Amino acid sequence: MFGLGTQELLIILVLVMIIFGAGKLPQVGGALGKGLRNFKKGVNDATEESEEIEEGKVEEITEENGEKKKED
Repeated sequence: MFGLGTQELLIILVLVMIIFGAGKLPQVGGALGKGLRNFKKGVNDATEESEEIEEGKVEEITEENGEKKKED
């Protein structure tokens, strides 16, 4: 996992526990999960948008040639 060993992960966990405390740890985890979810959604939306733009360019080119062909 990213080249981190067991000792490094334990040190990171201890530091997180010291900084945030055990009571806030579920809130931190929830916020991190929401952030990752929003990031994935943004990446998927950007990918879909770029595909739509490319399909639009294909339609414009085929219409300029006199063909009315729509690709799926």
